[in-house]
Amino acid sequence: MEKSPSSPSTSAESALIPPVLYPTVDDLPYEEEILRNPFNLKLWWRYLVARSESPFEKRRIIYERALKALPGSYKIWNAYLRERLDRVRPLPISHDLYNHLNNTFERALVTMHKMPRIWIMFLTSLTDQRLITRARRTFDRALCALPVTQHDRIWSLYLGLVSLAGVPVETSLRVYRRYLLFDPSHIEDLIDFLLRSQLWQEAAERLASVLNNDSFHSIKGKTRHQLWLELCDLLTRHAADISGLNVDAIIRGGIRKYTDEIGRLWTSLADYYVRRGLYEKARDIFEEGLANVVTVRDFSVIFDSYAQFEQSALAAKIETTENELDGSDGDEGGDKNGIDKLSKKFLENFWLNDDDDADLRLARLESLFDRRPELLNSVLLRQNPHNVEQWHRRVKLFEGNPTRQILTFTEAVRTVDPMKAVGKPHTLWISFARLYEDHNDLVNARVIFDKAVQVNYKAVVNLASVWCEWAEMELRHKNFQEALELMRKSTAEPSVEVKRRVAADGNEPVQIRLHKSLRLWSFYVDLEESLGTLESTRAVYERILDLRIATPQIILNYAFLLEEHKYFEDAFKVYERGVKIFKYPHVKDIWVTYLSKFVKRYGKNKLERARELFEHAIEKAPAQDVKPLYLQYAKLEEDYGLAKRAMKVYDQAVKAVANDEKLNMYEIYIARAAEIFGIPKTREIYEQAIESGLPDNAVRTMCMKYAELERNLGEIDRARAIYVFASQFADPRSDSEFWKKWNDFEVQHGNEDTFREMLRVKRSVLASFSQTHLILPENLMQKDHKMNLEEAVDTLKRAGVPEDEMAALERQLAPSTTNLVAKDGSRMMNFVSAGVESQPNDKKVNTNNEDIELPEESDSDDEKIEIAQKDVPNTVFGELAHNVTEESVGNAPLGALERIKRQRKQ
Repeated sequence: MEKSPSSPSTSAESALIPPVLYPTVDDLPYEEEILRNPFNLKLWWRYLVARSESPFEKRRIIYERALKALPGSYKIWNAYLRERLDRVRPLPISHDLYNHLNNTFERALVTMHKMPRIWIMFLTSLTDQRLITRARRTFDRALCALPVTQHDRIWSLYLGLVSLAGVPVETSLRVYRRYLLFDPSHIEDLIDFLLRSQLWQEAAERLASVLNNDSFHSIKGKTRHQLWLELCDLLTRHAADISGLNVDAIIRGGIRKYTDEIGRLWTSLADYYVRRGLYEKARDIFEEGLANVVTVRDFSVIFDSYAQFEQSALAAKIETTENELDGSDGDEGGDKNGIDKLSKKFLENFWLNDDDDADLRLARLESLFDRRPELLNSVLLRQNPHNVEQWHRRVKLFEGNPTRQILTFTEAVRTVDPMKAVGKPHTLWISFARLYEDHNDLVNARVIFDKAVQVNYKAVVNLASVWCEWAEMELRHKNFQEALELMRKSTAEPSVEVKRRVAADGNEPVQIRLHKSLRLWSFYVDLEESLGTLESTRAVYERILDLRIATPQIILNYAFLLEEHKYFEDAFKVYERGVKIFKYPHVKDIWVTYLSKFVKRYGKNKLERARELFEHAIEKAPAQDVKPLYLQYAKLEEDYGLAKRAMKVYDQAVKAVANDEKLNMYEIYIARAAEIFGIPKTREIYEQAIESGLPDNAVRTMCMKYAELERNLGEIDRARAIYVFASQFADPRSDSEFWKKWNDFEVQHGNEDTFREMLRVKRSVLASFSQTHLILPENLMQKDHKMNLEEAVDTLKRAGVPEDEMAALERQLAPSTTNLVAKDGSRMMNFVSAGVESQPNDKKVNTNNEDIELPEESDSDDEKIEIAQKDVPNTVFGELAHNVTEESVGNAPLGALERIKRQRKQ
């Protein structure tokens, strides 16, 4: 056979291709299908999936064949490019495979130029390779090829590229400017880039344009206030690098708009001028800021910055002077030295040649600190110009400078509105006049007072204070008649015509109500008493009473005045008027003084009239105020009346006084009765006190005193009965004093039986007090709900306790009533004494003479008694217990189960 001419070359080429790249037997089915239909995407994709484990070179050949047949397949291009990216990713960017990858991307974009994913993959790869120029041009091509709706996906990568280190600033700036044409809302990104790139001029311009745009909304969540502060900081910190902007107007606009950061903005403006080297202008800004701020916080910020600026200026000047001195010492000869000597010769005495202004700067710093209190006071007054206290403090700042004080007072009285004043505005006028008085200028002081009394104050008391101070000034300078004339003038009632005119205006000034000022009249009457006559003083007092502005003290003073001049009946008439005008408790002092003065004056001469007065006073007095009146009344009867009437008064007193004073009143009653009628008379009073409803502790006290009285009289049995009665009010755990007294009494006057009786009573009382805290009150049982009662019954039944046993147990544990004896239907006594007790039916009962078998150790107070297990024998009580038992059978306490049954029936 004849060989073809091309066979040697073909065999040579085949020898260059590795055998692994040739199709294998497994590839024949896929190859045959592709030969039959080379434009079927599914066949190519199935072939690639089947060869997913093959070497990349073999798969690359398959990809290239498929793309040659299907150049517009996005699926194959995407998979091919991703595999090539994964292949080169671990390699350095200088490897040749990156060039093959970039060429592959360029071939893909011929047909895939509308696919943003392909562009993003290519641009990301170029960015990673740091091919800045090629990447920038590719970004431009992508923006040109893709529709504008997909540009946002490209711009995010583009901005990341130009933000890399090494990218020229001008290039990045141009890209950012183009980006703002696409999306102007991201201007903050450009501003941040300009700040990072130290392009202060354009950053300030862009930030100012943002603030001038009222429709701007920050995508980073910044407020306009924050943007203002950023602009101010930018303008002040880089004042030398920014021009073309009216920094002063910008910052002042922020000061007017954002009042919560005024201090910071003022310091920023001053700092701007400092950085520009305009130090005097900076001082003017600091002074203007201190004169305009209205909060202490802003004042502190500006003042601290101002002080720091002055300190820095002083320190810099001192350092510069020291350096110049060091340089002049080391400088020797030369032409320059000759020129300096010549200059000093001609300009030595010229005042502009004095460069050493360190003293001036030090004086400025000291003056600033000296003015701080005044400046701070000005800030507080700007907050509220009607604050009276701050005006007074401002005047004190200028002590030693009368001119400044007068100017301050003048400004204060012109500024403060009495209706809006915080404090007492009249004190400004008074202090103003006193300033002139201290400098012996009474003419101007009177002028100030004359103007002060014409001011419409908020309250009448303020105007009255001004009049009183004016009069006191006249008194201090011995002008007594002028002081009286001032008081007459101030207390004169306005005419009817003036009142009508004021009523028509509808705005009543305080001058119309001044004639009813109590303070003014009190001062006036004091002046009349000191300087005037009796008739004039009485006229003033009568005028006060007619105006119905009198107080109890004025009534008393009026009466004392008349008594001093021997007008006793007139004084008593004043007292009568006082008790008619006032009610309790204000009239109490008037009554006490009136009665004491009347009794002292007339004694027994007008006894019936005195009694009527006392009866009238007692009738109107409340319980808490009636005690001193009763004591005075009883003293009157003792001194000038009958002792029997005195006892009657005491008897009324113990019933009328308050409960907390009854015990003391009974003690006084008993003491007076014993002194007048003897000790036996006090028995009735003691019994009355015990039965009058006093508190338990008071009853116990009275019983102890009563028993002591009977012991002193030799009535031992009566004293013992009183102790037995009082024992029910004395808890042995807390009232040890009572039981100690009874114990001492029995030791001294008793025998073995009475002492044992005392011990038994003590144990029983202790048991009764203990049961008081353990037994549930019956009224609480009655308040329970019906359902709760049923639940209690069911619980007892479930426990297996029969109803009869439960009732018996309840009766056994119920407190016995046989140890209680009623006396006259009032109090119940626990035990009878060892003597004879009188019964309501006048039947005498013999005492129990049977011996009680007690163990020897039972006399001890510390013995523990099981009260619930063993009752007291009935033989102790004798027939009295039997009678009480018969009377109380019908009233025996019900058990818990019986009460439950009755309530369920109801």
